[in-house]
Amino acid sequence: MTTEPSMPMAGRREWIALAVLCLPTLLTTVDISVLVLALPRLSADLGMGASQQLWATDIYAFMLAGFIVLMGTLGDRIGHRRVLVAGAGAFIVASLVAAYASSTGILLGARGVMGIAAATVMPSVLALIGRMFPNPAQMGAAMGIWGTSIMLGVILGPVIGGLLLGAFWWGSIFLMGVPIMALVVVVGPRLLPDTANPKAGGLDVLSAVMSLAALLPFVYGLKEVARAGWAAQPVAAMVVGVAFAVMFVRRQRHLTNPMLDLRLFAMPVVGTTVVLGLVFGFIMGGTGLITTLYLQLVEGMTPVKVAVWMLIPSAAMIVGGNLGPALARKIKPGYVLAGGMVIASVGAVVMTQVSVAGGLSTLIIGLVILYLGSSPTATLANAVMMSNAPPEKAGAVGSLSSTGGELGVALGVALLGSVASAVYGSAVQVPAALPPEQAVPAGESIAAAAAIAPSLPGPLGAELLGSARDAFTQALHGVNVITVLLLLGLAVLLALGLRSVGPMAGPPGMGHGAPPESTGDPAVADPATGDSAGIHPDTEARAEDLRDRV
Repeated sequence: MTTEPSMPMAGRREWIALAVLCLPTLLTTVDISVLVLALPRLSADLGMGASQQLWATDIYAFMLAGFIVLMGTLGDRIGHRRVLVAGAGAFIVASLVAAYASSTGILLGARGVMGIAAATVMPSVLALIGRMFPNPAQMGAAMGIWGTSIMLGVILGPVIGGLLLGAFWWGSIFLMGVPIMALVVVVGPRLLPDTANPKAGGLDVLSAVMSLAALLPFVYGLKEVARAGWAAQPVAAMVVGVAFAVMFVRRQRHLTNPMLDLRLFAMPVVGTTVVLGLVFGFIMGGTGLITTLYLQLVEGMTPVKVAVWMLIPSAAMIVGGNLGPALARKIKPGYVLAGGMVIASVGAVVMTQVSVAGGLSTLIIGLVILYLGSSPTATLANAVMMSNAPPEKAGAVGSLSSTGGELGVALGVALLGSVASAVYGSAVQVPAALPPEQAVPAGESIAAAAAIAPSLPGPLGAELLGSARDAFTQALHGVNVITVLLLLGLAVLLALGLRSVGPMAGPPGMGHGAPPESTGDPAVADPATGDSAGIHPDTEARAEDLRDRV
């Protein structure tokens, strides 16, 4: 008979605290997409130009990506509860300013502050969950609940935005976050544990500046390449970002108490999960862009109809996200995640069979399989990573996963978007009768072709639109071929990189069978299998053991 883990069990207080932590997580996910629906009204009321509209949607994500590492490290130094509560307060103020903004400049500034405040959420929440749920079974359940809040944010963003804009003015989409963050400010200090490290050194301001100077220009350059193609300005921005990244890495290697301990990457679990976040973000960013364009420009759907159809694969995402941690109680997490990637690759294969006529059902089936297989990534991978991270570095490790995901999405949109454009451009047949001012843009993007076709004589417009739809469907196929290869590569990486992590239902070192004789070291590997702990207890012995290993 297998002995139950003897690690501390979370009580009602911790579960209530988890519910509170899920709310800002859901909100920050919703806020990434909700502004898109309000852009027409914002543009009319504030007189926004095309470039300002792009900044209104992007500046939140820019600040979020740029400040995550800083906020994770700051939480490790002064306490994640303090950082989260302070971020919630700043989010409230910025939301009120954005809701009643009287100019584009004020709105952009408020959105930027909202992004900085949102950067406190992910690393703080991950670190706090790790502290509150040291028991492995409860950790898996908590991560499943938390991961569901992320997925709900993705699903509910367009729905909530549409309902609010249908009943109120555009500022209402910013006000929805005020009561949620107010709850965090009021109950957070009473419910959440203090995670401050009394031995931590001061925050290195120069490292913080370097990290921002590396991330912000690089992400900006990627987004500009995705929007307008390769040009000198975005390329220069990416070069600047890479240069500062090199300087940042060199500085961290020479500091006694670095902002980001690069030795964490020497831990196979941390390195593997960070790569997983980066590559998976790349896949989802690129396929999400191409899929949305297909539904709108090939299937002819409105944005609202697209959101409704996407509820089907999103439901599969919730199922898979909660199934993964349950399976990992009996099977090694690396094998569960690797199996999920194989299943997801089947979904991508299905999407290579989408046709121009009647392709909607095939696409939705492919997305359901893709989302079902890949959804444990958000919950299970983070649970494994956080449970194997040194407690005093929990915020930094959590920020690595989030930053990897943000960069992956930007890379996926830019690079897979460029692949789709290249395939489209080589496959589309622009009618010879079109003048150059119409032929050139129609040959570059399906959006331009769809805009030009209605102004052409009937047969000519139908010919252009038919060719454009066929070419973009081929682009969808090409992107999914790349996706299949990346998913299979991730499956191999996960099976090998996480092979030392045992099932999460047992105590540390206890992936299989009954507990060994007590050794006084909770991180001792199972001598029969070599498996390390699926979940480590939050003790000083664990911290010392992990510090020795890295």
